[in-house]
Amino acid sequence: MSNTKQILAMLRSRAEGDDEMFFSIALQVAAAEARQGHRSAAEELRAEVEKARASKARGAAVPIAFGAPRGNLEGLLELREPHLKLKDVVLDAMVVKRVSDIVRQQRRRDWLREHGKKPSRRLLFVGPPGSGKTMSAEAVAGELGLPLFVIRLEQLISRFMGDTAAKLRVVFDETAKRRGVYLFDEFDAVGAHRSATNDVAEMRRVLNSFLQFMEEDAATDSVIICATNHPKMLDRALLRRYDQVLEFSAPTKEQIKDIIFRNLRPMKSPRLAWTKILTAAEELSQAELARAADDAVKDAILDERGVVGTDDILMRLEERHRMRSAFLDASKL
Repeated sequence: MSNTKQILAMLRSRAEGDDEMFFSIALQVAAAEARQGHRSAAEELRAEVEKARASKARGAAVPIAFGAPRGNLEGLLELREPHLKLKDVVLDAMVVKRVSDIVRQQRRRDWLREHGKKPSRRLLFVGPPGSGKTMSAEAVAGELGLPLFVIRLEQLISRFMGDTAAKLRVVFDETAKRRGVYLFDEFDAVGAHRSATNDVAEMRRVLNSFLQFMEEDAATDSVIICATNHPKMLDRALLRRYDQVLEFSAPTKEQIKDIIFRNLRPMKSPRLAWTKILTAAEELSQAELARAADDAVKDAILDERGVVGTDDILMRLEERHRMRSAFLDASKL
């Protein structure tokens, strides 16, 4: 049986309305029962906790807005309320499996910690632009019901000595205080700057600070995601700081069809010439494909049509190719 301290702690947490603490203590009791050989009672307790958590999530009739960052964090962190789940993102099956495993560990983090283990929470997403890295970060937050905080690197990186490291300290302190998903998008801006011809020593100090902060434990188990298009530019010392490194790739033909279908809804699209569409979609990213399909739907709406045809999609895909070519040509100037 559980001891008096646990019963008192459960009563206090219940009186204070701290459901998470109540559930955490209940899981500690379950673990103690399991160690004493009472496996049936332990499993029953865990099942009831999971049922109570699920019921609590469903019972929230009025959504509560996440609090926006204030004080020193204002400008450093951008709050984004997640609207995506994993089912909304088109990814390689192996990436979906690994992300689902991370979500599972996070959902049952109390159970893992009772057994001396910690959930995976430090992640590196690598892959070409538009391959779904940012969308996947939002989906992780959506699955966990947590706020997504995007670190604004243009505000983080400063030319004043010691200022960038101090701002990093503020961000990591927040991850330890407020549970959430924290995204360092285009993270190579931090890792790559250390090899620049100027301010090398300062950026080396920044990187060393980041490595140190990544090693720190946090009872909140906040998820820290770093995303980059250029993994080769990152310092090798970073690799062992991550619990998981996930590689995102350009969409396959089947994924291209799935992305376009999803973004054509709720419009009808009968008898599409997929051979032509797939040829026209080559080399385009997931984001570009989604925007092309979305633009085709907008045209149909404004034209008061209920159907999107092959020519509508081909025109918008070609437009995306022209935009890409113009951007690449401009970057050579």
